[in-house]
Amino acid sequence: MEINHLYDLFLESKAISTDSRSIIPGCIFFALKGDNFNGNHYAPEAIEKGARIALVDEDPTYPHPQIIKVDHVLHTLQQLARYHRLRAGIPVLAITGSNGKTTTRELCKAVLSVKFRTSATVGNLNNHIGVPLTLLAMDETIEFGIVEMGANHAGEIRLLCDIALPDYGLITNVGKAHLEGFGSIQGVALAKGELFTYLVQNGKTIFANQGNSYIRQLVPNDYPRLLWYNGKDGPEVESSGGDPFLRMRIRHGNRMLQVSTRMLGTYNAENVLAAWCVGRHFEIADSAIEKAVREYQPQNNRSQLVETGRNRIFMDAYNANPSSMYVVINEFLQFRGPNKLLILGEMRELGDSSGQEHESIIGYLKNQGVKNVICVGNAFLQSALKNGYKYAETTDQLIAWLSANPLRDHFILIKGSRSNQLEKLIPLL
Repeated sequence: MEINHLYDLFLESKAISTDSRSIIPGCIFFALKGDNFNGNHYAPEAIEKGARIALVDEDPTYPHPQIIKVDHVLHTLQQLARYHRLRAGIPVLAITGSNGKTTTRELCKAVLSVKFRTSATVGNLNNHIGVPLTLLAMDETIEFGIVEMGANHAGEIRLLCDIALPDYGLITNVGKAHLEGFGSIQGVALAKGELFTYLVQNGKTIFANQGNSYIRQLVPNDYPRLLWYNGKDGPEVESSGGDPFLRMRIRHGNRMLQVSTRMLGTYNAENVLAAWCVGRHFEIADSAIEKAVREYQPQNNRSQLVETGRNRIFMDAYNANPSSMYVVINEFLQFRGPNKLLILGEMRELGDSSGQEHESIIGYLKNQGVKNVICVGNAFLQSALKNGYKYAETTDQLIAWLSANPLRDHFILIKGSRSNQLEKLIPLL
């Protein structure tokens, strides 16, 4: 099927589905394949439920005029998204980084929404499937698009750039994340830097974190469309603090901006700076930026304060890597409050560095004199038990323990990789 003909069908249907369990009548069903599923098998079901057409890349078991075979379903989805992005012609900001990219995305959305009808990535739709779906969700009412880009191997950011064709780009930071796929922090930097490489090659605008040494090395200083933040050449933090919520003063030349937020953690100051830099570039007034940031309410288990009536919880368990683990732990240790407890879930995708990184976290806690720690996951097993910290093999095992040993009047940090599902602990706390 020619992409222009498929695009005409998309404009008529205005709905895409990749899951036969949630078919919208009149949608286009893309029969994607993965390690544990094959959407080709569900194409007839999708048609029965009302899909206008189903695109498959295997010969259909039950031939049907609405089931159409293409060379590669995923590639077709990506091509359709790219075609739509070109036809829509709206400006697109791409955001990637080791930590903080989702919070920065949401802050940028809050700020840009002051001036534009803005659409942004939802949830974790930031990979080779999620980015096309994000683009295809931008209809004719949208004036600005924000696309989060995630990656765990070299070349993935470049692929996403070729689909999203960003006009602007921002790398939040470079740290120890996905070391299993990137091999080293230098590998992380090169992979994230694929965004800046694309932007330079195409004469587009870069927002760059001057406070991150790896990012400074990724950008040619004489690039004419370079906007620094978090350093001497752009907006930077004059002062910051917060117990519990972040408050900060931003200085840019002779201008000062006082900012209050509903986010936990002074480490979020960089994310606020990024959004402020973006907003200023699009001539949004300081007062409007401040209001947008102040009213932003963190969600999705990121930098959230949860009051359960029994305990107070610093919830930051959407994801974790060594870089983010250290900054969140250090932030939590600065807060005032009795009966502080840390619940830490293991960090995933660290490859051969996993044992060393988990042991380093435990050693840091021990050196800080922290006594009340519960570790979850096999990667913590040896170092946790060796240092006298409580250990649970799984989150469900910890749930059983908490059911028998309820906690009250604690201030609890919950931090770990998403796959631990530590949010399941909240009802018991």
